[in-house]
Formats: sequence, structure tokens, C-alpha cells
Amino acid sequence: MFFLKQIDAELLSGAEEIVHVIRAAGKEAFFAGGAVRDLLLDRQITDIDIATSAQPSEIEALFEKTIPIGKEFGVIIVVMNAQNYEVTTFRTDTGYSDGRHPDGVSFVSAREDAFRRDFTINALFLDPSTDKVIDLVGGRKDLERQIVRTVGNPEERFAEDRLRLIRAVRFAAELGFGIEHATRQALEANACHIREVSEERVRDEFMKMLTGRAPGRAITLLLETGLLDAILPEVAAMEGVPQPPQFHPEGDVLTHTLKMFDFAQDLTHTLALGILLHDVGKPPTMTFEDRIRFHGHAELGAEMASAICKRMRLPNATSNLVVELVADHLRFMHVKEMRESTLKRFLRKEYFSEHLELHRLDCLGSHGDLSNYNFCKEKLEEFGQEVIRPAPLINGHDLIALGLAPGPVFSEILGAVEDRQLEGDLANREEALEWVETNVERYASKVEGSEER
Repeated sequence: MFFLKQIDAELLSGAEEIVHVIRAAGKEAFFAGGAVRDLLLDRQITDIDIATSAQPSEIEALFEKTIPIGKEFGVIIVVMNAQNYEVTTFRTDTGYSDGRHPDGVSFVSAREDAFRRDFTINALFLDPSTDKVIDLVGGRKDLERQIVRTVGNPEERFAEDRLRLIRAVRFAAELGFGIEHATRQALEANACHIREVSEERVRDEFMKMLTGRAPGRAITLLLETGLLDAILPEVAAMEGVPQPPQFHPEGDVLTHTLKMFDFAQDLTHTLALGILLHDVGKPPTMTFEDRIRFHGHAELGAEMASAICKRMRLPNATSNLVVELVADHLRFMHVKEMRESTLKRFLRKEYFSEHLELHRLDCLGSHGDLSNYNFCKEKLEEFGQEVIRPAPLINGHDLIALGLAPGPVFSEILGAVEDRQLEGDLANREEALEWVETNVERYASKVEGSEER
């Protein structure tokens, strides 16, 4: 079949087997939703969902390994050939009191199921045995017209699940589609209601946009529809904030940020957020002096980024790296003037590759001068890992042997020794011990109980 040739053979085999087993039991079963949409758009397929007339308990009885992730809503995971397939019973939903979950579901026909889905382009079915697309809502025509349109009344669809507000933007950005007029009007009128959705659900959709095919377009659509002000007012505030043209000929702070995304590829969550938030501290720090300035914007931006990451309920490791990216993004201005020890410590930072890539994008999104970026690349190659991360010449036991009592000052002494090692002034253990003995007096007042005191 023409469509099915586009799917990974192993993924397709498992999905076809599930459909075959369900149909052998006398029930309907089709490929559904995003997989069908992406097949018609000739896009890569990474998972296949299946819609069926079989009820959840029947699915569990038919297959050896299942996971009841949403059994009350008709959703069962079937594990086939070590892959997970979401199998959903045709259903219609009754009421959405919380703007998220249906108050109840009724198991119905394929036609009724199609009419309860969010967008027409996601409401298509495919019969894998005939390669026939079943389109009950005009989704195929909307794919040809390249528009995102709700199934039925957009006000009703958005009221059922407020997350659909941001999903409309994600699909439009990801596919390069427009948003149908009535759908967009309802989206803009209801943008403030996105705050009714849990931070985790909004975060997950937002991060898909930010690391997807067109993050800049996604942010622009969020801004235009009012959703950005509802979920990230700190980023929306960057629009229209002017910058000194000699450094930022591209325009205001948000324009600069969006331009960075234009040059980015294969973004991680942390780098994507680093780009988005690296200048978030500019609006509140802007002053007009000899020129436009943003004193302390990196430091304030790091604080703001921390608060945003906490609000988004991101993992601590992710949050910490994002905050570091924001806090350190201006350090590249001074790499050529740094002491060698300072430079080496900077170059050996954990995830330095993300810091460096953020700087590259920062330059490309503004003045285009990559001299500091190239300097860091050259130094990394010149130094190598052994030079920027040398084995310590001495340790705490050596300091104790010199008659010093353990305490916080040990870190200061060992750090000072490493600085000189990185500068090339100390080459071995003997030189390091001699340096400590010669300079110990400057630390003596901080070392309680040492013989030197």
C-alpha cells in the first residue's frame, strides 16, 4: 500500500497485528489521528494510535500485555513487539466540568468518535488492509488547504479541554499551517482560559513547540493570540523593548530572541529555554543613558528564569542548567581578557557545549560577530581536556601533613593551587607543596588549630 510503505516496518507490523486481532474478534479497528495526518503529509511516523469499537475490557482480554492508562476513558496501551500502541475505544464525551477530563464517556460509533475530536486534521481514520482514508469531518480538505480547524463549534471544543487552545498553535506552527478564521477568533477570545489548565500539561505542549520544527513561529502565534501573555508574561514583555542598534540591528528584544531560533537546530529542552529566557531580564532593567543599557540583566534574568522554571514545574537539573545559561551568557564578552585559569574553568563547565551554542546563536541573532565563539573553540582544541581538567597536584591529606587543621579554608588553598596549576606556574606535587609552605601565612588566621598559628 502506498501510504503504509512510509512507516517503519517493525512499527507497522505491530499496529497491523493489533488491528487484525481486534477484527478477528468481530470488532472494527483503524489507524487514527496523528499517524494518519502525518502519512498524508508524508511526514515521519513515530507512533501509531488505533481506534476501535472494542471496549477496554475486550482489548485486555485479546492481548497478552496491556496497560490500563485511561481505562475509564476507553484508553488501553497494548504492548506488541516491545512497542506501545495506544488503543482507544470509539467514544463521545459528556461534559467537561474541569476543562480537562470528560465527566463521563459513552462508547459509540466511529462517526460519533470523529466528531468529538479536537481538530479535523486529527480526526481521520485509515484502514490498513485497504489503505483507505476515512474522513468524516473534512480533515483531508483542511490538510490540502493547510489550515487548523476545530471539529464543529470552536467555542465548544475549546471549552471541553482548554489545552486545545495551545495545541491549535502547536499544530499550526509545526505544520506551517494557518488557523481557520472562526477557530482563531475563538482561540483569541478564550486565551485567558489557558490558565485553568495545569502547569504540567501546558508545559508539555509548550516544550514540544519550543523544540519542534518552528519554535519562532510558535512563539509569534502565541503572542498574536494572547496565549503568550497568559502563560509567559515575562516573555511577552520583551516585545517592543528597544536595543542599541550598533549591537542589535535586528530590532527589539523579542525579535532578537526569535531570530536566534531561526538559526537553531535539534534543540534540547535546556538550550531552547536558554534561548527564550536569556534576555528576559532586559525589560525590567532597561535604562536610557549614553545609549540604551540593561545593567544587571543577566543576573536578574537568572532569577526570573528560576521562578519561571519553578512555575513550569521543571526537574531541578533542567532548571539549574537553564538558570546557568541565562546567568553566564554575557561572560563570552570577556573570554579574550580572562586569566588563563579563569578561562579554563569556564571552558570546563558542565554542559559547556550548550553555553557555547547559546552564545553562537546570540551572535547570529544580532551583530553576527563570532570572534569570541571561534576563540573558545580554538582554545578548547588547543588545551584539550587534560589541560583544562588536570589531576590535582595535592589534596587535603597533604595540607594536614603540613600541620594545617581541616576546615573550609582547605577549599580556598586547594583552589589557589589549582589556579596556579591552570596558569602553568605549578607543574608537580613538590612545587605545589612548596608554594603552600611559602604562602601559608596568608591563610593562617583562617585555619583554627594549625601549628602555624
